[in-house]
Amino acid sequence: MRKVTGLFWRILLILFVIASGEDALYASRSPAVIDTVLQLKTVEVTAVRKPLATVQTLSGVKLQALSSTSIADALKYFAGVQIKDYGGLGGLKTINVRSLGSQHVGVYIDGIRITNAQNGTVDLGKFSLSTLESVSLYNANRLDACQSASEYASGATVYLQTRCPQTDSLTVLGGVGSFHSYRGRVNAQFNRKGWSGFIDGEYLYSKGDYPFRYKSEYEDTVGRRKNSDIRYYRIEGALFKGGFASHIYYYQSERGCPGGIVRRLSDKYTNVGREWDRDFFVQASWQHGFGRMHRIKVNAKYAHEYLRYNTDYPENQNTAKVDNHYYQDDAYAAAAYALRPVGWMNLNFSYDARMSWLDADLKKFSPVRRFDQKAVGALQMEWRGARVAASILYQHYKDYTRLNTGAAEPLEKFTPSVSLGYEWRGLSLRGWYKCIFRAPTLNDLYYTQVGNRNLKPEYTRQWNLGAEYNYNGTDWIASAQTDAYINHIDDRIVCLPLKGTYTWSMMNYGKTYCRGLNATLRGQYMPGDWTFSLLTSFTLQHDVNRTDPADEDTYDMPICYSPKFSCGVTAIVAWKDYSLTVSDLHVSRRMWSYADPDDILKPYDNVDLKLTGSWRALTASLEVNDLFDVQYEHIPRYPMPGRSFRFTLSCSIGSRTRDK
Repeated sequence: MRKVTGLFWRILLILFVIASGEDALYASRSPAVIDTVLQLKTVEVTAVRKPLATVQTLSGVKLQALSSTSIADALKYFAGVQIKDYGGLGGLKTINVRSLGSQHVGVYIDGIRITNAQNGTVDLGKFSLSTLESVSLYNANRLDACQSASEYASGATVYLQTRCPQTDSLTVLGGVGSFHSYRGRVNAQFNRKGWSGFIDGEYLYSKGDYPFRYKSEYEDTVGRRKNSDIRYYRIEGALFKGGFASHIYYYQSERGCPGGIVRRLSDKYTNVGREWDRDFFVQASWQHGFGRMHRIKVNAKYAHEYLRYNTDYPENQNTAKVDNHYYQDDAYAAAAYALRPVGWMNLNFSYDARMSWLDADLKKFSPVRRFDQKAVGALQMEWRGARVAASILYQHYKDYTRLNTGAAEPLEKFTPSVSLGYEWRGLSLRGWYKCIFRAPTLNDLYYTQVGNRNLKPEYTRQWNLGAEYNYNGTDWIASAQTDAYINHIDDRIVCLPLKGTYTWSMMNYGKTYCRGLNATLRGQYMPGDWTFSLLTSFTLQHDVNRTDPADEDTYDMPICYSPKFSCGVTAIVAWKDYSLTVSDLHVSRRMWSYADPDDILKPYDNVDLKLTGSWRALTASLEVNDLFDVQYEHIPRYPMPGRSFRFTLSCSIGSRTRDK
């Protein structure tokens, strides 16, 4: 441990000495350009230099124009993204990017990660778009001037940027929708004497009793979803001034867990599972520059999560009742230092520390504590349109528990990444390689009768070659980008049954090989008071199992739930304060079981409409989701809602600025 840690800090010292040894006179050259997408409060602005990473962003009115209820509804239109949705407003919603798995995707609010050490995933349905300025997806590293070490530790990252108010206003919103859905929201914001902030509260209830049709080789059933209700309260606030930003969030819900459409002993499609959630976090960050050479940034966060899951099957007396409670606490702190010794070089050094506690009242479960450390040294250089970026990330995990079997062995690894790029007259070329791993979650290691403390981490190697072209005219704005990529994953962590028993356990079993092509095309035409926008994304992907060449049933077979082709198209027509948005998402067929490769999830097209209009202080919107009432599934036996309607009306008091 000491040898590895000493090596890491020696590497950082060497980089620092190299940079510091340059002539100080070079500091008078033009400032370095930061590889990031800049967002102003009322307009979309793109940095002069394009990011070396593959980036997709929705912001401003384009983000709010989508027919959506959560972040998942916006991300599903990005290239390379698959959303697993268990159905309805209360269903779990997770993100998978380029078939890496949801645990390989980091989700950040204002640059600080949304953490869940228990299962390594984020339920995107808990977070609203109403307080956000932008949603961005990065493949590879973002390469900001001063960023935390944890931002380098994911195969893909989702950044949620909170809106910073520019005016004083009070907004009250009410809405009704299909399946007995009701929504209320109050937002108060201010901007005075350099301080700005908001407080936003939302209530939503939906019975979720949508009709469905489930059809397979053996059955054809029409029914109505039961126990799919949700009731939640969400309160969040933010405060900004200069380089200081803070955010507080509270979410409380009760929801039904209807399960799959499987006949019980009572010959009914029922499930009486219930789930209660209470999530809270408070976070803050501060950054400051010292001249043009030095910049520091510090982050801090505390989070608490409570989950109760209860289920009972009264028709089956042999099934035990379940009533489990889970408690999770997280404390996080990070510091980053950016040095620009000359105009063509940036250096970034950062260190993150996180302590997680998990407790539950499961039988034979012992509380577990995890200490997670990350440190990174990153270098960026630019000369005459050519750019290079490299980083080395150090991660260390150590667990503590009172289990008789003891805690898992400490885990520490170095992982590198490198990016190359060249830009000429609006055309950008890029290539990058990234090696990363995901540590086993606390559930993977310690969940009662299922966890395996001998698990190895999941390793991922990513290669990417891409090109991007941008055109900015008087009335026209257009951009196009395409990326070809290859992903290798070794030692995949899966849950498998033990031989000769009915016991399941977490295992390292699996290698996957994925090659694909992503493309996006965006255009905007603004004649007078009119605005015409078109956003498209395409994904062509071949994702196969390379675990066991001797297994003819699985080797070189497609990975379950991975479509070969998907495409998203969004068209927005706006005139003054009125807009019409039409979105279409196409997903091809997907295999979901190696036991029966012919039993597939059928392809589908999902078309959504949203009409919005404003008059003085009033804003009204009408949404139609799944316009053609297509019956489809993301997960087998979890039918999605068909055609639905939602109407909202809001009233704003105070100054109001119109986004472009």
